[in-house]
Amino acid sequence: MTDLSVHHVGVTVADLDRAVQFYDETLGLSVLDRFSVSGENFATAVGVAGATGRFAHLDGGDVRVELVEYDPEGEAVGDLMVDRPGATHLGLTVEDVDAFYEGLPSEVETLSEPQTTESGSRILFVRDPEGNLVELLEATS
Repeated sequence: MTDLSVHHVGVTVADLDRAVQFYDETLGLSVLDRFSVSGENFATAVGVAGATGRFAHLDGGDVRVELVEYDPEGEAVGDLMVDRPGATHLGLTVEDVDAFYEGLPSEVETLSEPQTTESGSRILFVRDPEGNLVELLEATS
C-alpha cells in the first residue's frame, strides 16, 4: 500500500468569487491557484454528467483548502449542523480566538461567542457565505 498524506480539503460553493473573498479577506487564507477543469474524464471522475468546475486553492498551511464551483450546480444540502451524520466542517487554528471573534465583520454568522471546551480548547464556529461551517480553534496542544 502506498503512503498517503492529505493534499487538500474541498468545499463546494455556489459562488466561487464570493467564497474566495470570504476565505481570503475574513479568514486570511491566501489564494495559491485558480483554475477550471472540464471534459468527459473530469465529468466521469466526479460522477456528474457534463460537469465543469472552477477551482481556487487556498493556503491552509500544511493542507490546501480547495473551493470549487460546479456547473451544473447540484441541489443544495439541507441545514448544515455539526451533529448530522455526514456533516463536515473546516477546522482552522488561530492564536487568539477571542481577538479573532472581536475582529469579525458584523455580517459573519457565528453559532455562539467563543467557548472553552472540557478539553481546554477555545473554539468558535462561523458560517461562510454559503452556510458551510468553519471552526476556529485555539488548541491547548
